[in-house]
Amino acid sequence: MARTRAADFEEKQRGILDNAAAVFAEQGMEKASMAQIAAHANVSKGLLYHYYPGKDALIFAIIMTHLEELEDAIEEADNPDLPPAQRLRQLVGAVLEEYRGADNQHKVQLNASSALSDEQKAEIMAIERRIVKRFAIVLRAINPELESPERPLLTPVTMSLFGMMNWVYMWFRDGGRISREDYADVATTLILEGIKAVR
Repeated sequence: MARTRAADFEEKQRGILDNAAAVFAEQGMEKASMAQIAAHANVSKGLLYHYYPGKDALIFAIIMTHLEELEDAIEEADNPDLPPAQRLRQLVGAVLEEYRGADNQHKVQLNASSALSDEQKAEIMAIERRIVKRFAIVLRAINPELESPERPLLTPVTMSLFGMMNWVYMWFRDGGRISREDYADVATTLILEGIKAVR
């Protein structure tokens, strides 16, 4: 007979993932141990291994959960009926809001590739590509010339926007003199005004 899930299974699992992300972000993927993670999450090593058989499974779960939630937030914010510039602003705002409180998960995503299998990397890349494609579609609508065969700039421009969003954790502090909403306006304006001149 199959074991039934505890009522708080998902809550415990999320607590483990959040605490593990904090340990990995502070210690690095190599130095962090399952014992440290269990202690930080205030669970036994046995329970930790019940949820995740090893560090690679834990790292993969952190990244996939982070990306799946990001993709869901972007999908919810996306409104194809909006003018492209406004649609882009909505998407940028959704990403920056989803990054709130997720600095540790973001660091794990950026630094964990060596700890993952090729299959795990492929799954992660599939989600990343879907997210990037959604932004590329909007940027192409704003400036179709970005996809010129002679000088294809859609991917460089799209990835430049992600550079502005993905590295925000390095300098941005909630409660500072600029809010996430303000920075979403800044990043969107930089792209909107900049791609007018890109040829």
